[in-house]
Amino acid sequence: MFNIGDKVVYPMHGAGVIEAIEEKEVLGEKRQYYILRLPIGDMKVMIPINSSNGTGLRGVIDVTGVERVMGILEDANTEMSTNWNRRYRANLEKIKTGDVYEVAEVVRNLIKRDNEKSLSSGERKMLENARQILVSELVLATEVEEEKAQSMVDKALA
Repeated sequence: MFNIGDKVVYPMHGAGVIEAIEEKEVLGEKRQYYILRLPIGDMKVMIPINSSNGTGLRGVIDVTGVERVMGILEDANTEMSTNWNRRYRANLEKIKTGDVYEVAEVVRNLIKRDNEKSLSSGERKMLENARQILVSELVLATEVEEEKAQSMVDKALA
């Protein structure tokens, strides 16, 4: 159970802060919801409390986790399928887990692939999404502005 003010990550959306816990009626059923504000894109998301464990909602990484993410981004060794469809599905599964280390691998792998061969529009969109998810968590984990978090990622990938 999370509390108001907790920094959490919602898979496929990114990191945010729980602004409120409210009871809402949706489709005739009253439930309690976390009201999550995502700083990047200034979006609000309602997450049912009773199913938040099944959604993969988790706390933001700590300083050690940030260092591990940077290590993953800096690592030049990467294995990817040469088949576009298999690579896309594998990367999508990694993003869906909500695991920041898996998302960092996707960002690293797609950037490397883009440098070798141009990405398809689908993979380019996936890269932008994964990068946004990663940066949103780094913003909250390191308490820096979005631009600074993006430059941390760029520096690690260089």
